[in-house]
Amino acid sequence: MKRVLIIGAGPAGLTAAYELAKKSKDFEIIVFEESGAFGGISKTVNYKGNRMDMGGHRFFSKVPQVNEWWEKMLPTQGSKPFDDTALGRESTVVEGGPDPQKTDKVMLRRNRLSRIFFKNKFFDYPVSLKLDTIKNMGLATTVVVGFSYLKTLIYKREEKSLEDFYINRFGKKLYSMFFENYTENLWGRHPSEISPEWGAQRVKGLSIMAVLKDIFGKLFNKKNRAVETSLIEEFAYPKLGPGQLWELTASEFEKMGGKIIKNAKVVEIIKDTNNKITGLVYEKDGEKVTVDGDYIISSMPVKDLVAGMNDVPEEYREIAKGLPYRDYMTVGVLIPKLNLKNETKIKTIGNIVPDNWVYVHDKNVKMGRFQIYNNWSPYMVKDLQNTVWMGLEYFCNEGDEMWSLSDEEFAKSAVNEMVTMGLIDSENDVLDTHVERVKKAYPAYFDTYEKMDDLRAYLNTIPNLFCVGRNGQHRYNNIDHSMCTSFEAVKNILSGETRKDNIWNVNTEKEYHEEK
Repeated sequence: MKRVLIIGAGPAGLTAAYELAKKSKDFEIIVFEESGAFGGISKTVNYKGNRMDMGGHRFFSKVPQVNEWWEKMLPTQGSKPFDDTALGRESTVVEGGPDPQKTDKVMLRRNRLSRIFFKNKFFDYPVSLKLDTIKNMGLATTVVVGFSYLKTLIYKREEKSLEDFYINRFGKKLYSMFFENYTENLWGRHPSEISPEWGAQRVKGLSIMAVLKDIFGKLFNKKNRAVETSLIEEFAYPKLGPGQLWELTASEFEKMGGKIIKNAKVVEIIKDTNNKITGLVYEKDGEKVTVDGDYIISSMPVKDLVAGMNDVPEEYREIAKGLPYRDYMTVGVLIPKLNLKNETKIKTIGNIVPDNWVYVHDKNVKMGRFQIYNNWSPYMVKDLQNTVWMGLEYFCNEGDEMWSLSDEEFAKSAVNEMVTMGLIDSENDVLDTHVERVKKAYPAYFDTYEKMDDLRAYLNTIPNLFCVGRNGQHRYNNIDHSMCTSFEAVKNILSGETRKDNIWNVNTEKEYHEEK
């Protein structure tokens, strides 16, 4: 029996493990997870009954196989969840589906709302052209925005950077208002220093023109209109947060005979003289353990994968060494109420603002986004009726000034920013806080990333190595795309295919699987 070693128990690693175990009994499969939790950045942290979603994960895909997979694991709700029922809100239900009030094994359907908080006002995200937007910007600014965009229709910039990418799609004025500062906060680099590929990867077809098409599509009730990913209005969400799906997947994998070793940090990848991987070394409880294997599926950061590999030519080792990442810190804050006034027509428990998350565009604070967990799922909050459970998100680099703060110092700083932004009146309003840190949360598109194709070509010469997932490919993938890379890797192993093009080509199209 051949042995498959899978590095990482996040969406990519666990999808690969489950799919391989389900489709064949010819493999011994072992998963190595550095932490003690499942889901990677998609894990859910349970703090005193209040749950935190690391980064906010909407479950939405135009890939049928992914949607079928999710439905099998967590069937769509057959009845409304608590908040929709209590408020009389509309909610998509499936006949015969589970009742969220009676079982945990259920996928909720949630309305999407994300906005930008700019100059103490809310703007739609993506920026819309509604009357409220014009009122918030002011007529003079709106006119400048309009002419700025018209100019880009005539004079297109050569897209050498992310700055060029944004200006071509939104005009220079909107770019300077809503993209420039936020992007620099997110990546720690000015957009002029970042590859335009990041925009193509994440923003894809979104632009003012796409917003206009969506508006007119709604206006004339155009059926089956193409919807950009950032414009979706409803998404699926596990009742107890995204980590619930991966905990369930891990459990099902183990029932099929698979093995998962937690708190096992992979530190070495062993290659023989034929450039074939023969095994790996992991570290657990201070001891190093060597495990032989016939195949390796890796979702660990490419930087760490190559650093731990023997006999790598220096040029490729240098590319991997220089690959940049952005790390992530968040503080869960429990408060009795939020000062922001709900001026939407959407009813909520406690009449809080209905956003899932809010992008913070304020040069006076370092906060990048804040989440309101109450709105993701009513079951994420222990006392939904009397408290608001928020996640304040910050982008940083491991070891920098922010990362080096103690949990207490970081929480205090974040709470002070809440006061600055008018979210609460004073730090005395806070009932509790909890800090989480995530290393290598976001693979970045600068520094040696421009040579990533060369590194990929080298990794493809190793016949039994399959790189999957966000960090495994150093590509800013969504959950569904990470899963698709694993579907392809499993397909290759089962068929004996050693070419990897199908794995690396996931999520390189510009239209986000626009056509089914």
